[in-house]
Amino acid sequence: MPAEVAADVPAGQLATAKAALRLAVLQRRDCLNAAACVEAARAIVARAGDLPVPPAVVIGGYRAIRSEIDPAGLIAALRAAGHGIALPVILADRETMIFRQWDASVELVRASFGLKVPPDGAAIVEPRHLLVPLAGFDRRGYRLGYGKGHYDRVLARLGATGPLVTIGIAFGCQEVDKVPEEAHDRPLDYILTERELIVAKGTS
Repeated sequence: MPAEVAADVPAGQLATAKAALRLAVLQRRDCLNAAACVEAARAIVARAGDLPVPPAVVIGGYRAIRSEIDPAGLIAALRAAGHGIALPVILADRETMIFRQWDASVELVRASFGLKVPPDGAAIVEPRHLLVPLAGFDRRGYRLGYGKGHYDRVLARLGATGPLVTIGIAFGCQEVDKVPEEAHDRPLDYILTERELIVAKGTS
């Protein structure tokens, strides 16, 4: 874990600690060269068959932003294996995130945050298996997000209505010893990196 942040943080300092840790981890990710990023994206595709998803389910995916490991190849492999794919859409309130079903034949449209999303006519779905982007993670499954809370809210909402399997997608260099967690934080079930599929300690 970066020396800039202690593993155990007083409750009143959590936001500051998370911000410092986020900066440190994203700097590591941003330093990866293009060839390493391409190879890592190929490596997670090779592990598509290891993911804990039953046949022919709808999987919530996402499109990479910034220097995230690109899940496009993984999503294509999951679709080829018979799964449906849904992508996140941020609503006009800039807080609520929903998922719309997406087929590769349907052209995505530009939306807020520089994202491309399924068009308004695409069916709204609530997937029970999610690929989750992140800034950092630990082996307990705790995820460091980007500070906007979109996935915190959607995981809470979907988790309240039935079983939910969450799979973080990240480079191995984004691992830290311990993400400072808050009461609302829900640990991921798995984390897939170019090196391994990690079963979060809370699920073992």
